[in-house]
Amino acid sequence: MKSLKEFLPDSNNMYFRRHSKIIGKVIPVVIFILPALFLYNAEVHADACKDCHTNPKYKKEDVTRLKECLTCHGSAGHPYKKIIGTAEAAERIPQPTPMPLEQSKQVDTKDMLLIPEGEFIMGTDDRLKDEKPEHAAYLKAFYIDKFEVTNEGYKKFVDTTGHKAPDNWGNNNYPSEKGKHPVIFVDWNDANAYCKWIGKRLPREIEWEKAARGTDGRIYPWGNKWDMNKSNNPLRGHEGTMPIGSFENGKSPYGLYDMSGNVWEWVDDYYSPHPGSDYVSPEFGKKYRMLKGGSWWDCMFYGCGISAPTFNRSFFDPITKNDSFGFRCAVDAK
Repeated sequence: MKSLKEFLPDSNNMYFRRHSKIIGKVIPVVIFILPALFLYNAEVHADACKDCHTNPKYKKEDVTRLKECLTCHGSAGHPYKKIIGTAEAAERIPQPTPMPLEQSKQVDTKDMLLIPEGEFIMGTDDRLKDEKPEHAAYLKAFYIDKFEVTNEGYKKFVDTTGHKAPDNWGNNNYPSEKGKHPVIFVDWNDANAYCKWIGKRLPREIEWEKAARGTDGRIYPWGNKWDMNKSNNPLRGHEGTMPIGSFENGKSPYGLYDMSGNVWEWVDDYYSPHPGSDYVSPEFGKKYRMLKGGSWWDCMFYGCGISAPTFNRSFFDPITKNDSFGFRCAVDAK
């Protein structure tokens, strides 16, 4: 596979270094310019990626202490429980015990797509350590949702089972204009419960990546060239979710929508290294669950579009919920 630098546009002025005052401390950071906060250059620079959390010249931010990071990552003493981007952290609200889940008798695959059996290219050798190595991966056939799970779909689950409604709903109902938007404020447990109830399951990372990437090793669902107009990503400045299927020209090779942008999507896996990787991380193990795909919003460390590629990996405490996390479901092909 060709180097990532051959496909990402060059812009030496894309980012700049500065000392940023955050919660009373001056910390050297790389600021990626977000549309909601600053002027920005919509192009993604390949070299910019190395300067985020992994640049040895800069202190790696402690996501359990820095307020900007707490809004997303949370911490053991203060799990995340708030809307991303607000100024204050909120206390974790205990989840009520839901009614026993009664699984649907028959799986409806009408709005699912069949991903055929076979090999595809997973990972990349050109970027972050946990994305290496690029390797051939083999999968049996499976079905995966064509769209992200919507508020309309999730309400049927809430009404039937008594499961707690997402925090942005009022009176156990979603905002009236958001029925076709992906459901948000769902943690890994919520997503897993919904998929089980409907007779499906969360996709594995390997399945999600094949569904997004196809078999040709492409960087984005639509191809190898970055285009901010093919997904609901931070550089567009929409500042919120959009109805599912809004980007016809951003579909994956198999026809899936929103596999880059709109909402991050929970997958079944714990955060772990790729097969054949020699990278060791203290975050590996049965602690964090993974998400794929990027979203409409990224924090100041990732506003450059680093989360858009199909091979991008993110991991969070499974109780994390916010306004940029959602999911879709999968099921084995019989």
